[in-house]
Amino acid sequence: MSTTHNRIRRVGLILALASATLAPAAIAAVQFTSDFNVESCKFEPNGRQNPYFSLNPGDQLTLEGEEDGKAARVEVTVENQTQRITFTTPGGTAMSLLARVVVEKEWIDGEIVEVATNWLSRCRQTQDVFYFGESVDNYEHGQVANHDGSWEAGVGGAQPGILIPARFLLGSRYYQEQAPGVAFDRIENVDMGFKVKAAGKTFRDCVAVSETSQLDPGSESLKVYCPGIGLVMDDEFTLTAYRRN
Repeated sequence: MSTTHNRIRRVGLILALASATLAPAAIAAVQFTSDFNVESCKFEPNGRQNPYFSLNPGDQLTLEGEEDGKAARVEVTVENQTQRITFTTPGGTAMSLLARVVVEKEWIDGEIVEVATNWLSRCRQTQDVFYFGESVDNYEHGQVANHDGSWEAGVGGAQPGILIPARFLLGSRYYQEQAPGVAFDRIENVDMGFKVKAAGKTFRDCVAVSETSQLDPGSESLKVYCPGIGLVMDDEFTLTAYRRN
């Protein structure tokens, strides 16, 4: 068994113990924050002020693992482009801001299966990274098959959510995506202050989140973020390389 999979199993055991009481059925019964008072934020589409997610153009993460028993790879790249997002908050405030384009690509057995163009921006007051939508290309046999999962704040009643807060509070619960009928992912902060070995390094003071979906009550995903680097584990995927521009 490879070193990478040993790391996944060790950290997976830690997270399983830490979140043993967080079954999806139990999570569904608790309240998740959906109103983030975005009117009070000055949004900026750049920088590394949030320790768990970079919006610095050129930065890139590569994670590898298995999906359906096949070798898989994910690349997350912060692009030079920005996207104008316009929406009206639940309170009736019209907002227009620039979001950074962050592209996530996934290959299975060397074949591209998904390209997701995400729109993210940082609240200067809190340094929280907000999620304003994504344009998804899902591939089959090398051709775009559909755009399932695509959404944008301000379209079809969709509102932004928080991708990852800068200040990690254990037990906090919040929505990442708020797109009726399309995406309702939500997060619970379940562990913090542990070490992870990945990409030939040891990362300290890492945090873990449990991700569930209001649209898929039986699903649950565990993600690990580490300060100064970002996402290092996503279920069976682990960080194998990274670039800081």
